[in-house]
Amino acid sequence: MNAESILILLAFCTVIAALTPVLGGYLERVFTGKRTVVSVVLGPVERMLSRLMGVRADQEQSWSSYAASVLAVNLGGALALYALLRTQDLLPLNPAGVPAVEPAVAFNMAVSFVTNTNWQAISGETSLSLLSQMAGLGVQNFLSAATGLVVAIALMRGVARRSSRTVGNYYQDMIRAVLYVLAPLCLIGALVLVWQGVPQTLQARVEATTIEGGAQTLALGPVASQVMIKNLGTNGGGFFGQNAAHPYENPTPLSNFLTLVSVFALGAALTNTFGRMVGDARQGWALLGVMGILFVGGVIAASVAENHSTPALHALGLANPVAMEGKEVRFGVPGSTLFAVVTTAASNGAVNAMHDSLMPLSGLVTLVNMLLGEIIVGGVGAGFYGMIVFVLLSVFLAGLMVGRSPEYRGKKIEAREITLAVLAILVMPVLVLGLGALSCLVPEALASVQAPGPHGLTQLLYAHASAAANNGSAFGGFVANTPYQNTALGLAMLGGRFLVIIPVLAIAGSLAAKRATPETPGTFPTHGPLFMLLLGGVIGIVGGLTFLPVLVLGPGAEHLRMLSGTLFP
Repeated sequence: MNAESILILLAFCTVIAALTPVLGGYLERVFTGKRTVVSVVLGPVERMLSRLMGVRADQEQSWSSYAASVLAVNLGGALALYALLRTQDLLPLNPAGVPAVEPAVAFNMAVSFVTNTNWQAISGETSLSLLSQMAGLGVQNFLSAATGLVVAIALMRGVARRSSRTVGNYYQDMIRAVLYVLAPLCLIGALVLVWQGVPQTLQARVEATTIEGGAQTLALGPVASQVMIKNLGTNGGGFFGQNAAHPYENPTPLSNFLTLVSVFALGAALTNTFGRMVGDARQGWALLGVMGILFVGGVIAASVAENHSTPALHALGLANPVAMEGKEVRFGVPGSTLFAVVTTAASNGAVNAMHDSLMPLSGLVTLVNMLLGEIIVGGVGAGFYGMIVFVLLSVFLAGLMVGRSPEYRGKKIEAREITLAVLAILVMPVLVLGLGALSCLVPEALASVQAPGPHGLTQLLYAHASAAANNGSAFGGFVANTPYQNTALGLAMLGGRFLVIIPVLAIAGSLAAKRATPETPGTFPTHGPLFMLLLGGVIGIVGGLTFLPVLVLGPGAEHLRMLSGTLFP
């Protein structure tokens, strides 16, 4: 790990740490109905939207009603986006005259953007109309991010409330999430990106003359607004097929750094929001501390791996060779490595380098980030509620070890909560390992793997992990645009999103209904180093025991073969 990598990492962590209490306090005020700095302007808009939708903030919902609303809105969004993609050739704002999207691809994309995954088997600039980009993908970027955010807020209410039958009003929460949080932050961020050189126009194409005198057609569009919400909302789908490696999406090192900050900002801030809502800021800092330790460890491991090239390059007699294959020279190894770790830790599918070209151990880090289940900051909201699931499991195990009834924030953790937590944790291994094993048996699915040996297994594993973790990035070298993969990966995205959200909301309802008992000297503290160590250990053991065998056969075996000098054609 060189000096540049260390400086970038320190700068990034410092900015995130500084933003966390600021954004965390703002989110707490928004979702508790307090006045904010923008209430004078946005308050009347909120009240108007609430009246138009028939929403009353004082009419709260039970967890089951809240979950039903989540499913209904997202089902409607998926159907609307599917219809738009299938008929875009007949609709306006299609200056390039692109045809309708094929059925299997449209299903995959509709599911992808509704589940905050943004996996794309096609390039947006050549296959989608401007209307599909803005009214389809752009709208779902907002709604899917808001969904994860409000589910996390509902869980916080469940932990904070006492003897309550409700966890909030989903529709009111969604209005506030979009109006007070996502929209203003995206407006500011998009203007900054335009300043850095990102286009924002309804013009579809521009003709340019190259240095050699030839003609080149450059795709344009409302790029800055799409890029900002995809990063702030941890969606990740690019306006262009090259995603954040495209100079129109990510033109400068500064835009690269600001992109990374926007990816982590809300997910990290939610830990502080939680601390404020439960009346103990230490609870939030403990969660962020565990996330931070896992994240920094991943960055260090990936940076060390990327700064040590293969024996094959050393054999060429190069002095200190660095593996630059698949990386942008604008960002180099430090910027590309940090980007890969941040986006997979935050369940954001944006990429500024080819993950398929990463060193085996760097690829291992990106896989582990996803396979742990969106807990290292994770997607907006999803990272928080994924971490709370592990918190409940850790508290339960601690109670068993010391012979006391497990409690969290004064509430007893009983069989119902642990059953729901285990169901949520099992979603990832069932989807990744189950569907991955099926893909190894189905010839049509296996044909999608292009690389031989352990690298091919890593490609297959990465695709299913990216879908089930709602990440959306691609390892490369994997043919995803087939009827089988579009359908199978689409189902993995649905399961990875809603089969976790439902038990999480059930946990919120169960905790909200409980009475709290005062802390005693015998209460196990959940804010200190000991608990952080226990929580990190539970995460490592659960993830290690579940995925260690396939990780050893994939990136682990590839690393050992690389050290022995084995090359695959």
